[in-house]
Amino acid sequence: MIRLVLIPLLFWAVQATANGCGGQTACPLGDRSYHVLEPDGWDGQTPLPVLLHFHGWQRQGDLVVKHPRIAGATRLRGVLLVAPNGRRKTWDFWTADTEDVGFAALVLEDVARRYPVDRARIYVSGYSYGAAMAWRYACQNGNGVAALLAVAGTLSQDEPCPQAPREVRHVHGLKDTVMDFPMGPGGDTTHPVALWRRKLDCGSATPAGDWQVKPFLVLTRTEWSDCAKGRVTLDLHPGGHFIPHGWIGRQLDELLGRTPSYP
Repeated sequence: MIRLVLIPLLFWAVQATANGCGGQTACPLGDRSYHVLEPDGWDGQTPLPVLLHFHGWQRQGDLVVKHPRIAGATRLRGVLLVAPNGRRKTWDFWTADTEDVGFAALVLEDVARRYPVDRARIYVSGYSYGAAMAWRYACQNGNGVAALLAVAGTLSQDEPCPQAPREVRHVHGLKDTVMDFPMGPGGDTTHPVALWRRKLDCGSATPAGDWQVKPFLVLTRTEWSDCAKGRVTLDLHPGGHFIPHGWIGRQLDELLGRTPSYP
Protein backbone atom coordinates (compact mmCIF):
# COMPACT_ATOMS: atom_id res chain seq x y z
CA MET A 1 0.00 0.00 0.00
CA ILE A 2 1.26 3.48 -0.87
CA ARG A 3 1.21 5.93 2.01
CA LEU A 4 1.44 9.68 1.74
CA VAL A 5 4.93 10.85 2.66
CA LEU A 6 5.37 14.50 3.60
CA ILE A 7 8.55 16.04 2.22
CA PRO A 8 10.09 19.29 3.51
CA LEU A 9 10.15 21.94 0.80
CA LEU A 10 12.14 25.04 0.08
CA PHE A 11 9.94 27.46 -1.85
CA TRP A 12 11.71 29.65 -4.38
CA ALA A 13 10.15 32.55 -6.23
CA VAL A 14 10.65 31.40 -9.81
CA GLN A 15 9.65 33.63 -12.71
CA ALA A 16 8.28 32.37 -16.03
CA THR A 17 10.99 32.20 -18.69
CA ALA A 18 11.07 33.91 -22.05
CA ASN A 19 9.62 30.69 -23.46
CA GLY A 20 6.30 31.55 -21.82
CA CYS A 21 6.54 28.93 -19.09
CA GLY A 22 8.92 27.93 -16.34
CA GLY A 23 9.01 27.15 -12.65
CA GLN A 24 5.45 27.11 -11.32
CA THR A 25 4.04 28.03 -14.73
CA ALA A 26 3.49 24.75 -16.58
CA CYS A 27 4.36 24.29 -20.24
CA PRO A 28 1.32 22.93 -22.12
CA LEU A 29 1.76 19.92 -24.38
CA GLY A 30 -1.43 18.71 -26.01
CA ASP A 31 -3.88 17.92 -23.22
CA ARG A 32 -1.02 17.49 -20.73
CA SER A 33 1.81 19.61 -19.35
CA TYR A 34 5.22 19.70 -17.71
CA HIS A 35 7.37 22.06 -15.66
CA VAL A 36 10.88 23.26 -16.44
CA LEU A 37 13.51 25.08 -14.37
CA GLU A 38 16.64 26.71 -15.76
CA PRO A 39 19.94 26.46 -13.84
CA ASP A 40 21.31 29.50 -12.05
CA GLY A 41 23.49 31.79 -14.13
CA TRP A 42 22.79 30.13 -17.47
CA ASP A 43 23.94 32.34 -20.36
CA GLY A 44 20.96 31.51 -22.58
CA GLN A 45 23.12 29.85 -25.23
CA THR A 46 25.24 27.02 -23.84
CA PRO A 47 23.68 23.58 -24.46
CA LEU A 48 22.17 22.22 -21.27
CA PRO A 49 22.30 18.74 -19.75
CA VAL A 50 18.77 17.68 -18.81
CA LEU A 51 17.39 15.91 -15.76
CA LEU A 52 13.93 14.51 -16.61
CA HIS A 53 12.44 13.80 -13.18
CA PHE A 54 9.16 11.97 -12.55
CA HIS A 55 7.31 13.11 -9.43
CA GLY A 56 6.04 10.79 -6.71
CA TRP A 57 2.49 9.54 -6.19
CA GLN A 58 -0.15 12.26 -5.77
CA ARG A 59 2.37 14.98 -6.56
CA GLN A 60 2.98 17.10 -9.66
CA GLY A 61 5.92 18.73 -11.39
CA ASP A 62 5.40 22.03 -9.58
CA LEU A 63 6.71 20.33 -6.42
CA VAL A 64 9.78 18.98 -8.24
CA VAL A 65 10.94 22.39 -9.49
CA LYS A 66 10.92 23.83 -5.95
CA HIS A 67 12.24 20.80 -4.08
CA PRO A 68 15.64 21.47 -2.46
CA ARG A 69 16.94 17.92 -2.98
CA ILE A 70 16.04 17.93 -6.69
CA ALA A 71 15.89 21.50 -8.00
CA GLY A 72 18.50 22.53 -5.44
CA ALA A 73 20.90 20.12 -7.14
CA THR A 74 20.18 21.00 -10.77
CA ARG A 75 20.21 24.78 -10.28
CA LEU A 76 23.78 24.74 -8.97
CA ARG A 77 25.16 22.35 -11.60
CA GLY A 78 24.10 23.86 -14.89
CA VAL A 79 21.40 21.25 -15.47
CA LEU A 80 17.94 21.94 -16.92
CA LEU A 81 15.28 20.33 -14.74
CA VAL A 82 12.22 18.95 -16.54
CA ALA A 83 9.27 17.61 -14.54
CA PRO A 84 6.31 16.07 -16.43
CA ASN A 85 2.86 15.99 -14.85
CA GLY A 86 1.28 12.57 -14.49
CA ARG A 87 -2.41 12.02 -15.16
CA ARG A 88 -4.40 11.97 -11.91
CA LYS A 89 -1.09 12.79 -10.17
CA THR A 90 0.33 9.33 -10.77
CA TRP A 91 2.13 7.23 -13.40
CA ASP A 92 1.25 4.14 -15.37
CA PHE A 93 4.49 2.16 -15.18
CA TRP A 94 2.99 -1.29 -14.62
CA THR A 95 3.34 -2.63 -18.17
CA ALA A 96 5.18 -1.76 -21.38
CA ASP A 97 1.84 -0.70 -22.89
CA THR A 98 1.68 2.74 -21.28
CA GLU A 99 1.18 6.14 -22.86
CA ASP A 100 3.42 7.76 -20.26
CA VAL A 101 6.65 6.67 -21.97
CA GLY A 102 5.53 8.29 -25.23
CA PHE A 103 4.39 11.39 -23.36
CA ALA A 104 7.76 11.77 -21.63
CA ALA A 105 9.55 11.40 -24.97
CA LEU A 106 7.36 14.16 -26.41
CA VAL A 107 8.19 16.33 -23.40
CA LEU A 108 11.91 16.00 -24.16
CA GLU A 109 11.32 16.93 -27.79
CA ASP A 110 9.27 19.96 -26.77
CA VAL A 111 12.02 21.01 -24.35
CA ALA A 112 14.55 20.72 -27.20
CA ARG A 113 12.45 23.17 -29.22
CA ARG A 114 12.58 25.67 -26.36
CA TYR A 115 16.18 25.19 -25.21
CA PRO A 116 19.57 24.17 -26.62
CA VAL A 117 19.76 20.65 -25.17
CA ASP A 118 22.91 18.55 -24.82
CA ARG A 119 21.45 15.29 -26.12
CA ALA A 120 24.52 13.33 -24.99
CA ARG A 121 23.66 14.18 -21.38
CA ILE A 122 20.00 13.30 -20.91
CA TYR A 123 19.47 11.95 -17.38
CA VAL A 124 16.20 10.34 -16.30
CA SER A 125 15.24 10.34 -12.63
CA GLY A 126 12.31 9.84 -10.28
CA TYR A 127 11.26 9.26 -6.70
CA SER A 128 8.95 6.48 -5.42
CA TYR A 129 6.27 5.86 -8.07
CA GLY A 130 8.28 8.31 -10.15
CA ALA A 131 11.37 6.12 -9.80
CA ALA A 132 9.39 3.15 -11.09
CA MET A 133 8.27 5.34 -13.98
CA ALA A 134 11.89 6.34 -14.64
CA TRP A 135 12.77 2.63 -14.75
CA ARG A 136 9.90 2.06 -17.19
CA TYR A 137 11.07 4.91 -19.42
CA ALA A 138 14.64 3.59 -19.42
CA CYS A 139 13.35 0.08 -20.10
CA GLN A 140 11.25 1.09 -23.12
CA ASN A 141 13.11 4.14 -24.44
CA GLY A 142 16.50 4.17 -22.75
CA ASN A 143 18.91 3.94 -25.66
CA GLY A 144 19.25 7.73 -25.76
CA VAL A 145 19.53 8.09 -21.97
CA ALA A 146 22.97 8.79 -20.51
CA ALA A 147 21.99 7.69 -17.00
CA LEU A 148 19.04 6.54 -14.91
CA LEU A 149 18.99 8.08 -11.40
CA ALA A 150 16.30 6.28 -9.40
CA VAL A 151 15.28 6.89 -5.79
CA ALA A 152 13.28 4.30 -3.83
CA GLY A 153 11.31 2.65 -6.61
CA THR A 154 11.90 -0.12 -9.17
CA LEU A 155 10.24 -2.47 -11.61
CA SER A 156 10.25 -6.24 -11.27
CA GLN A 157 13.79 -7.49 -11.78
CA ASP A 158 12.39 -10.02 -14.27
CA GLU A 159 11.01 -7.30 -16.55
CA PRO A 160 12.05 -7.86 -20.19
CA CYS A 161 13.57 -4.53 -21.21
CA PRO A 162 14.19 -3.94 -24.93
CA GLN A 163 16.36 -0.88 -24.22
CA ALA A 164 18.68 0.39 -21.50
CA PRO A 165 20.49 3.58 -20.48
CA ARG A 166 24.28 3.80 -20.66
CA GLU A 167 24.52 4.00 -16.87
CA VAL A 168 22.27 3.16 -13.92
CA ARG A 169 22.42 4.71 -10.44
CA HIS A 170 19.91 3.59 -7.82
CA VAL A 171 19.41 4.39 -4.13
CA HIS A 172 17.09 2.57 -1.71
CA GLY A 173 16.51 2.41 2.04
CA LEU A 174 16.74 -0.99 3.71
CA LYS A 175 13.76 -0.10 5.92
CA ASP A 176 11.58 1.23 3.10
CA THR A 177 8.02 -0.05 3.63
CA VAL A 178 6.32 2.21 1.06
CA MET A 179 8.09 0.90 -2.01
CA ASP A 180 9.48 -2.12 -0.19
CA PHE A 181 13.19 -2.80 -0.45
CA PRO A 182 13.46 -5.51 -3.15
CA MET A 183 15.55 -8.01 -1.22
CA GLY A 184 16.95 -10.82 -3.32
CA PRO A 185 17.18 -14.56 -2.63
CA GLY A 186 19.15 -15.39 0.47
CA GLY A 187 19.11 -11.76 1.63
CA ASP A 188 20.90 -10.45 -1.46
CA THR A 189 20.96 -6.66 -1.03
CA THR A 190 22.29 -6.10 -4.56
CA HIS A 191 19.04 -7.42 -6.03
CA PRO A 192 17.48 -3.94 -6.61
CA VAL A 193 19.66 -3.56 -9.73
CA ALA A 194 19.69 -7.18 -10.90
CA LEU A 195 17.76 -6.29 -14.06
CA TRP A 196 20.30 -3.69 -15.17
CA ARG A 197 23.31 -5.81 -14.20
CA ARG A 198 21.95 -8.50 -16.48
CA LYS A 199 20.99 -6.11 -19.27
CA LEU A 200 24.34 -4.31 -19.27
CA ASP A 201 26.27 -7.58 -18.96
CA CYS A 202 28.01 -6.78 -15.68
CA GLY A 203 30.53 -8.91 -13.85
CA SER A 204 31.47 -8.90 -10.19
CA ALA A 205 30.42 -6.26 -7.69
CA THR A 206 33.01 -3.94 -6.17
CA PRO A 207 32.42 -2.42 -2.71
CA ALA A 208 33.02 1.32 -3.07
CA GLY A 209 32.82 2.36 0.59
CA ASP A 210 30.57 4.61 2.62
CA TRP A 211 29.73 8.24 2.03
CA GLN A 212 27.48 10.86 3.59
CA VAL A 213 26.64 14.55 3.50
CA LYS A 214 24.60 14.55 6.71
CA PRO A 215 25.82 12.99 9.97
CA PHE A 216 22.59 11.04 10.50
CA LEU A 217 22.66 9.08 7.22
CA VAL A 218 25.47 6.89 5.88
CA LEU A 219 25.14 5.45 2.38
CA THR A 220 27.02 2.32 1.36
CA ARG A 221 28.00 2.08 -2.29
CA THR A 222 28.46 -0.95 -4.53
CA GLU A 223 29.63 -0.58 -8.12
CA TRP A 224 29.70 -2.70 -11.26
CA SER A 225 32.23 -0.90 -13.44
CA ASP A 226 33.28 -3.84 -15.61
CA CYS A 227 29.97 -4.10 -17.50
CA ALA A 228 30.25 -4.78 -21.22
CA LYS A 229 27.59 -2.20 -22.06
CA GLY A 230 27.71 0.39 -19.30
CA ARG A 231 27.96 0.87 -15.55
CA VAL A 232 25.74 0.26 -12.49
CA THR A 233 25.94 1.92 -9.07
CA LEU A 234 23.84 1.03 -6.02
CA ASP A 235 23.68 3.16 -2.86
CA LEU A 236 21.98 1.66 0.20
CA HIS A 237 21.10 3.32 3.50
CA PRO A 238 19.49 2.11 6.75
CA GLY A 239 16.50 4.45 6.51
CA GLY A 240 13.08 4.42 4.90
CA HIS A 241 11.28 6.07 1.98
CA PHE A 242 12.84 9.43 1.12
CA ILE A 243 15.30 11.23 -1.15
CA PRO A 244 18.62 11.27 0.73
CA HIS A 245 20.20 14.70 1.18
CA GLY A 246 22.78 15.31 -1.51
CA TRP A 247 22.15 12.09 -3.44
CA ILE A 248 20.96 13.63 -6.70
CA GLY A 249 23.62 16.33 -6.53
CA ARG A 250 26.40 13.79 -6.02
CA GLN A 251 25.25 11.68 -8.97
CA LEU A 252 25.15 14.73 -11.22
CA ASP A 253 28.60 15.84 -10.04
CA GLU A 254 30.08 12.46 -10.84
CA LEU A 255 28.34 12.21 -14.21
CA LEU A 256 29.42 15.73 -15.17
CA GLY A 257 33.03 15.20 -14.06
CA ARG A 258 32.74 17.64 -11.14
CA THR A 259 34.17 17.29 -7.66
CA PRO A 260 31.25 16.08 -5.49
CA SER A 261 29.90 18.84 -3.28
CA TYR A 262 26.91 19.64 -1.10
CA PRO A 263 24.44 21.09 -1.74
